[in-house]
Amino acid sequence: MSTLERDVLSRAELDALVREQEEQLADLRSRLAEWQRAFDSSEKRDAAFATVSGREIEPLYTPLDRAEADDVDALGLPGFYPFTRGPYASMYRTRLWTMRQFAGFATAEETNARYKYLLEQGQTGLSVAFDFPTLMGYDADHARALGEVGVCGVAVSSLDDMEALFQDIPLDRVSVSMTINGPAIILFAFYVAAAEKQGLSADVLRGTVQNDILKEYQAQHAWVYPPEPALRLIVDMFEWCTEHAPKYNPISISGYHIREAGATAAEELAFTLRNGFEYVERGIERGLDVDLFAPRLSFFFDVHSDFFEEIAKLRAARRIWARGMREKYGAKNPESWRLRTHAQTAGVSLTAHQAENNIVRVAYQAMAAALGGTQSLHTNSMDETLALPTEKAVRIALRTQQILAHESGVPNTIDPLAGSYYVESLTDDLERDAEAIFAEIDSIGGVVHGIEQGWFQQRIATSAMRQQRAIESGERVVVGVNRFTDGSGAIEIETLTMDPEVERRQVEYMAKMRAARDDQAVARTLAALTEACHGDGNLFPKILDCARAYCTLYEIRHGMEQVFGSYKEPVSF
Repeated sequence: MSTLERDVLSRAELDALVREQEEQLADLRSRLAEWQRAFDSSEKRDAAFATVSGREIEPLYTPLDRAEADDVDALGLPGFYPFTRGPYASMYRTRLWTMRQFAGFATAEETNARYKYLLEQGQTGLSVAFDFPTLMGYDADHARALGEVGVCGVAVSSLDDMEALFQDIPLDRVSVSMTINGPAIILFAFYVAAAEKQGLSADVLRGTVQNDILKEYQAQHAWVYPPEPALRLIVDMFEWCTEHAPKYNPISISGYHIREAGATAAEELAFTLRNGFEYVERGIERGLDVDLFAPRLSFFFDVHSDFFEEIAKLRAARRIWARGMREKYGAKNPESWRLRTHAQTAGVSLTAHQAENNIVRVAYQAMAAALGGTQSLHTNSMDETLALPTEKAVRIALRTQQILAHESGVPNTIDPLAGSYYVESLTDDLERDAEAIFAEIDSIGGVVHGIEQGWFQQRIATSAMRQQRAIESGERVVVGVNRFTDGSGAIEIETLTMDPEVERRQVEYMAKMRAARDDQAVARTLAALTEACHGDGNLFPKILDCARAYCTLYEIRHGMEQVFGSYKEPVSF
């Protein structure tokens, strides 16, 4: 019952309503006892009745599983606190989720062609996949980039590459997400400078840069600097974007890679949100008004194969975030309470054998994301466990979203699973689990201390090992891998083959760029950046100056590394 209903009912009416509810629950308990006898006498299917994360599932859920919950107050309405039912009042009745396909390979020119193809196919936003050297802050012609240039994403080593990446793509009309973390602030500077080359100011840019360094230390391991200077750079972006790029999300707090590394749904939920609260605390410590920067914080969750657990996870995430922002951090603006998220289907769930089965997996995961209320969605291609996707595989992945959006009926009503005894109970359970993990993190000294001690890494590794053992033992069925294999181990699917000349071409492009730029401007801006690192001012304007001068990714990285040092992960066994 809501607070409003309590206020308007008389005491006598309230007592009568309570008695009626108690009688109904007592009657339900009696009928459940009869059902239990019938259930116990029936022959059971030999299967593990648990979620992908290992959560035991009861055979039946009823109002008794939420008898103590205050449904109306806990659920609220879409677009209103606590946002359990969705961050916006009209949800997909007004606008469908943004359909993104994570794309990037070889050179900027080749990826630009893929982007134009995707936009022609009806995609509504771009999502940039960078190659491994770029993710680590190395130029394509750096010795440590050898053999990796353009292999798992696009090589972007300077403003020159960023300009080529978005040539003839209007950045004031296309939302762009960039998956980059350790050197994120540098790639964002390239992006802003590329927009300037199109005659656009930063205030018209829409999109997101991932920029979530805490989960890199915890799970993905694409870092550059130690935690404290890395956090400084992130808050610098909060500060600069609040003033100059108010439509752009300067961070996407990501559970995706935490889950992909082996975490359970509850761990993904808890680690992600606790990381988010850590960023909020750092912004407040800087002196920023929480209601000015918090509305532009966005999230990124994995959507795994357990349909109902993933829906409940997204609903619980919104409720936890809203409560924390309002009650703990004192945010007054409802926009600060509103958790907005991108979602991606689970790459780790894809299989190399019977790869066409991945189309079905992705479709169910995408439906869970929509029912959970995502604002943006990437559907994985069936061949991504083998190689970068072919155009055919990308087209099927995009059509999966379009069929979901326009044929399934799922977007027609808001939060259609609300009130489901199972979904609501699971939402409550995940919320309680997350709060318990928050308490554990606080008990070990907080997020940064936990990273430095290896606590997060060990916990994720333990969960990953538990899940892998369940697959190897057959307790958890993976179709085409440990059951229904058809006796065939062959991988029969066409994959994308990378041109071995990509690296040579990219190195040649860089040589031409270096020869054409103003070396004095490069030296001057890099020196100014290194000097600024010794102070406590916002570094983004200095990094942007370097980008405009065509300083390379590694040159800018190294300019800061001379002051900040580099990060070394703790060794734990």
